[in-house]
Amino acid sequence: MHATLTEHARCLYGDEYQTTPECNLEHREHYFVEQLTFADANSILVMLRELSPHRVDGYLPVWIRNLAYRLVLLQRPDEPALMREAAHSLYLHGPDWDDIAADLRRRADALEATA
Repeated sequence: MHATLTEHARCLYGDEYQTTPECNLEHREHYFVEQLTFADANSILVMLRELSPHRVDGYLPVWIRNLAYRLVLLQRPDEPALMREAAHSLYLHGPDWDDIAADLRRRADALEATA
């Protein structure tokens, strides 16, 4: 098994900014999705930020990015900055998710208004 979620994603999908490490492990997407599903929010954010530092770049499939942000927000539901980050990613890869992105921004605004 890969040492980190980022390493696993890099081996499976490649990395626009670093060379893909040589690895003798079996790379099947469902193994990565299982690791992603049970990863903590910090590990997921590290992966997203290392492999897609400008959100619009990188080789992670859009559906993996969407799932990753969803899992982070489930673990950290009250963080407006993360909601806005997820919304920004959705807007970049929309328009199918523009309504969800707008809702995330409204929720972030509401959380900040009550703080």
